Amino acid sequence: MRQMLSSFPFLDLFLFFFIFTSTFHAVTSTDLIRETCKKCAGRDPNLSYNFCVTSLQAAPKSHCADDLRDLGMVSIRLVRRNLTNTRSYVEELLKNKKLVDPFVRSCLHDCFNLYSDAIPSTKEAIEDYKSQHYDDANIDVSAVMDAATTCEDGFKEKEGVVSPLTKRNNNTFQLSAISISIVNMLRMN
Repeated sequence: MRQMLSSFPFLDLFLFFFIFTSTFHAVTSTDLIRETCKKCAGRDPNLSYNFCVTSLQAAPKSHCADDLRDLGMVSIRLVRRNLTNTRSYVEELLKNKKLVDPFVRSCLHDCFNLYSDAIPSTKEAIEDYKSQHYDDANIDVSAVMDAATTCEDGFKEKEGVVSPLTKRNNNTFQLSAISISIVNMLRMN
């Protein structure tokens, strides 16, 4: 096999270049994620560095991010995906006939409506972000953050009630905080 490759020096060079650039890009995107999350968590005490790194690294497109702007788009798309998944999860909970507590059911309906109303905000955030209208993108993502907080607060209105959405609401809040932080970094540049 080695003899075959050396008879094609351009193939050897191509393979070396491909492997080198793939490895280099993976290292630089990982560094970009870590550095960005360090800045985000440093600016927002409500944001977990580990959550930020784990979330961004889990997004396949983050490994193609060349700069902060690319990573910002990845983060907004993560917010949108999380929001859509959470809304579907709430819808499934509402279909559960065993859920008889009228207060919890009412809160879930409120959360469903809040998340439904926030989905268009993520679409607008993506368009505003693409157009470099960072102030508008910030407002759009802030609306998502508010939806998660309002949803969670609804369950706290009755003593003894445990929200079935605490983890999901927290994830939505954190993902939104990451996006807002990145948007704010770009606004400052």
